[in-house]
Amino acid sequence: MTEPYEYSLTRYLAAKKSVDDRALNRRVLQGLQSLLLPHLGVPIHVLEVGAGIGTMIERLLDWGVLDCARYTAIDADVTAVCEACRRLPHWADHRGYEVTAESSHTMSLRKADREILVTFEAARISDFVARQRGCRTWDLMLANAFFDLVDLPSTVPDLLALLRPHGLLYFTINFDGLTILEPEIDPDLDARIATLYHENMDRRIVSEEPAGHSRTGRRLLTQLRACGADLLDAGGSDWIVFAGPDGYPGDEAYFLHHILHMISTALRGHPALDATCFNQWVAERHNQVEKGTLIYMTHQIDVLGRMPCPSG
Repeated sequence: MTEPYEYSLTRYLAAKKSVDDRALNRRVLQGLQSLLLPHLGVPIHVLEVGAGIGTMIERLLDWGVLDCARYTAIDADVTAVCEACRRLPHWADHRGYEVTAESSHTMSLRKADREILVTFEAARISDFVARQRGCRTWDLMLANAFFDLVDLPSTVPDLLALLRPHGLLYFTINFDGLTILEPEIDPDLDARIATLYHENMDRRIVSEEPAGHSRTGRRLLTQLRACGADLLDAGGSDWIVFAGPDGYPGDEAYFLHHILHMISTALRGHPALDATCFNQWVAERHNQVEKGTLIYMTHQIDVLGRMPCPSG
């Protein structure tokens, strides 16, 4: 494909699904499945934060992780939530689920002994937490590629306070400090761009608040323990994207173009980069995607944990 003239978050999130599918750490996922086995047939309350267009729901149902749940999926992006509400019924119908719309943002999915009630909500995390504070409603909390977009010290404690005693957390695709683009164009320039891109993550401010870090994965492990969570497992969930004999899988060429667009947007006009050299570098990387030669890798961490029961 040629470089897009326009970029869409919802298309990026859809294209990313196959990348995440390959990356998710299977041992950590199997640990979650084993912990959910005693709850088969019993509705559990699941909260997903930063749910995007709902690809995690699709994945957990496809992979047999959930069979009976009341699933609430929240995201601050209204467009993503609207796309999730449009997308999930079609996805479920094609897999033989009976889909019943309970409201514009709530639907039930039924098939054999499975029953999932899904509610999508467009909400900022801070607003949702303020509304839920003290309730401790949730048996399982999910977050995929989310924590590297928020401030961990202020976000994690508030979210964990929503989990019930012994509630589970499954936080996946947490970026942790490594971005690789191959083949090299100019080793020094390649390294400088990666370093500056990570520094941009470290300094990112959204709504006058810190928003993310390039070493979120390792910091998340430490933050969870500081908040009293028991760490049950953790493992790498690296993205590795390359073209095979038939090109890039699915829509992953678009995914790569979008990643390059994000790098270009983040570093455009940076005083440490010569504008002409940087523009040429970005153009050559897009050209590598079009030729099927670009290989993209990032390091990420998945983590499985549980909140303790109060002593005594």
